[in-house]
Amino acid sequence: MNFASDNITGAAPEVLAALQDGNTGRLMPYGNDEVSKAAEAKIAGIFETQADVFFVATGSAANALALSVLTPSWGAVFCHLGAHLNDTECGAPEFYSGGAKLLPIDGADGKFSAGDLEAAIAAAGVGNIHHCQPKAVSITQATETGSLYSLDEIKAISAVCKTHGLKLHMDGARFANAVAALGCSAADMTWKAGVDIVSFGATKNGALAAEAVVLFDTSLTEEFAYRRKRGGHLFSKMRLFAVQMDAYATDNLWLRNAQLANANAKRMADGLDVIPGISQSQSVQANILFPKMPRSVIDGLKDDGYLFYERGGKDVIRLVLAFDTPAEDIDGFIEAARKHAGS
Repeated sequence: MNFASDNITGAAPEVLAALQDGNTGRLMPYGNDEVSKAAEAKIAGIFETQADVFFVATGSAANALALSVLTPSWGAVFCHLGAHLNDTECGAPEFYSGGAKLLPIDGADGKFSAGDLEAAIAAAGVGNIHHCQPKAVSITQATETGSLYSLDEIKAISAVCKTHGLKLHMDGARFANAVAALGCSAADMTWKAGVDIVSFGATKNGALAAEAVVLFDTSLTEEFAYRRKRGGHLFSKMRLFAVQMDAYATDNLWLRNAQLANANAKRMADGLDVIPGISQSQSVQANILFPKMPRSVIDGLKDDGYLFYERGGKDVIRLVLAFDTPAEDIDGFIEAARKHAGS
């Protein structure tokens, strides 16, 4: 009965089994073992290209460390106003980069366009010694509102980055949900579209605690390695992170789990959409929805014990569905909403 986040879930059974199996034997520490190397190669294989892969424990570390190699301390990073790294990471990007400035861009549905980015660059004071200088751009896929950048939108943003000599980062905390929704490949959505580095999320989608930073621009590799160590994310027992990511990549578990989460969101949306007085405040594209409903319905659902956040506007709630959300919880929520709506 908890729809507050996809972080509420436990780990996928396949990941837990991999942890149990990987907990035997004596292997070298700090990723200098065959298990970690194999897992790095398997994650790179998802992207169908040569890439350097680094495992970390959290999405905030993945994002902050990624940005730290894209900008000097006097640089600036463009991101959306509602991006997780801008309003929910407690200054981690600024800390890890040594003080680089985030320059947020507003835009509908959690996104900004290539035109928005071009305008922000023009207003940033390029060449002015008194201003932080643009060095990188970060987009979130899927966004904090559950919307998606199309492949053409990513390519257009990348083209602006290349024109101005900026690196492009993708926060992929819900990367798998976006790939599943768009029906594209991981390669299509990243390096083929001009992305230089991606934070490849796993924790929200089946891992216990593991994320990967994937560098397509391997000129960044040496610096990233030292920054990961300095930032406290080079783990002595790296194999126990590696086995999670190995299991996540095996038999497309990452994609299958995301497809389940997205399907659960559609089930919820389809059930709510037929209730009078309830409507979606935006299209449901991945595993997050923002239904608008009468105050009495919201209060009634809370009284029934359902957990969710009120976000997205007046009388709008956020519901996040996971790969293992029970169907009976979804159907129960729909029935409770119908009851409180009086239909």
